[in-house]
Amino acid sequence: MSANTTDTDADCTITAGCDAIELIIEPRAKDLGGFSVRRCLPVRERRSIGPWIFFDEMGLAHFPAGEGVNVRPHPHINLATVTYLFTGEILHRDSLGSYQAIRPGDINLMVAGKGIVHSERERPEINSVPHSLHGLQLWLALPEADEETEPAFYHYPSASIPALEIADVPVRVLIGSAYGVSSPVKTFFETLYIEADLKAGQQLILPNAAERGLYVAKGEISLQDTQVSSHQLVVLRPAEGICILAKTDTRIALVGGEAIGKHYIDWNFVSSSKARIEQAKEDWQAGRFPKVPGDEEEFIPLPG
Repeated sequence: MSANTTDTDADCTITAGCDAIELIIEPRAKDLGGFSVRRCLPVRERRSIGPWIFFDEMGLAHFPAGEGVNVRPHPHINLATVTYLFTGEILHRDSLGSYQAIRPGDINLMVAGKGIVHSERERPEINSVPHSLHGLQLWLALPEADEETEPAFYHYPSASIPALEIADVPVRVLIGSAYGVSSPVKTFFETLYIEADLKAGQQLILPNAAERGLYVAKGEISLQDTQVSSHQLVVLRPAEGICILAKTDTRIALVGGEAIGKHYIDWNFVSSSKARIEQAKEDWQAGRFPKVPGDEEEFIPLPG
């Protein structure tokens, strides 16, 4: 999706926890008109977790017939976006000509590279009836050598994502490798993204990575002597064998990977170069980005 201001830093509460925890980020929900978003990354205290530089939870939102997600075309450069839904459907269109309905469990990876434009709307079949939406929108930084790569779009249906049980806990390895399996999703940096659904009383040992962030999408967990509630993002220290205990039925998302260098974010643009971002802003205002086939009439202006 599109950031609604040039300042992407989240408005949140930061606390410390046990010796396994570096930070606990509790984002404040922002109402976008019948639709709430919780932004966990970036925050001033933490710009990234591995290559993940942007983390939004959208919803849970309930829409009456005729209303819903309607994000006009907007640009990105030098990053990759990941869309993952728990509930509902979004229609992705982009300037490459991609036309793809995203459904729960699918992974959509859009590589902006030197520049791409996309919109996120709904098919008439979805919009014409009452419906709900809940999911995550995430951005990945690209290595400097890949920032100006040709834009690309990859869709991975839910059935292609590895699923297994660890001590009776259902786990999906969405990106990267964990628990002896590997996802087919393309990566640039070393990247990790898993999802797990725990019943009350179940435990899970988390896979290792150089940097990790644990998000509680629903429920409550115990991590050593610290309680972590719904919609909190825990930045973990690089300790092995960290185990979580579900206090209630809980869904978690774990993201992480290798540490990356400095990247700048301004609106929907991410780059290792401030000058490249300024050029992208000029290009968008001057209409030099490509159009989205079938969605050419509208666009989101550069904020400010």
